[in-house]
Amino acid sequence: MRQIYKTALFAVLLSLLVLSAQASDKTLRIGYQKSSSLLIILKGQETLEKSLAPLGVTVAWHEFTSGLPMVEALNVDALDLSADVADTVPIFAQAAGTEFTYFLQEKPSPTAEALVVPKNSPIKTVAELKGKKLAVAKASGAHYLTVAALTKAGLDFSKDIEVNFLQPADARTAFESGAVDAWTTWDPFLAAVEQQSGARIIADGASAGVSYTRFYPVSTRYLKDNPAVLAVVAEELTKVGQWVKANPEEAAKFHAPLVGLDLAIVKQANNRRSYAVAKIDAEATAEQQKIADVFAGQNLLATRLEIKAVPVWAGK
Repeated sequence: MRQIYKTALFAVLLSLLVLSAQASDKTLRIGYQKSSSLLIILKGQETLEKSLAPLGVTVAWHEFTSGLPMVEALNVDALDLSADVADTVPIFAQAAGTEFTYFLQEKPSPTAEALVVPKNSPIKTVAELKGKKLAVAKASGAHYLTVAALTKAGLDFSKDIEVNFLQPADARTAFESGAVDAWTTWDPFLAAVEQQSGARIIADGASAGVSYTRFYPVSTRYLKDNPAVLAVVAEELTKVGQWVKANPEEAAKFHAPLVGLDLAIVKQANNRRSYAVAKIDAEATAEQQKIADVFAGQNLLATRLEIKAVPVWAGK
């Protein structure tokens, strides 16, 4: 647990070297990663810049490799808003004492993360992973999916497989070189390895009973001081999510060059994501508590967390 956050904090400190915007309520500092589809589209359209101009607010964009460093950046006042992160990320952030507020959710997309094996692998089921090597990003939503899928198959995450904690780029290299037997990942990395390497899915969120809800954490201070700004952000995120689902072809054509992926990969990934932006509801909170309890039971958290201890945005 401590090592996770040493790594995350190191990444944040590196990111701080390139953060050009100073802390100011006239600049909304947003962090995003490659799977932050809706914010990436809004960035490409310059929608937030236009919508926030009447409030005298500009936008500064900062790219991160993963979710944990983004949420930690909120804690050290290097960001105001984190892009959507997988369900587990706020849980590990809470466990580390990070101060943030649950702003919005992207409702469940259970098939947008999966456990895959190479196309020629003899492995057909999760149960056949016993004694095998698996790559996954530590503390990610895929980490929870792996635990859930193994448990359902009667295997123990800590005892029955050899885990290699790797970020997506390194995990894919290990997967395609044969250094690991399986990989648990999420879109767009999932769609990319399916289409480019012929990877086969042996379990996803739907089959493992995992919702895969994504969350937008926000700086508690910034939210308190700038409710009107974040109300605009919420409105624009909701609208762009609806636009992507209503116009999949047009949206994918716009989205693909922004992330440097083939159109077919982006279309497949977008098809599996709900992009349904909404306020945090009781169902989402209950799922977060379930995940936290599972990780505590696996000794991946030092103690049981009370999810409701983290504030939730009440809306306009």
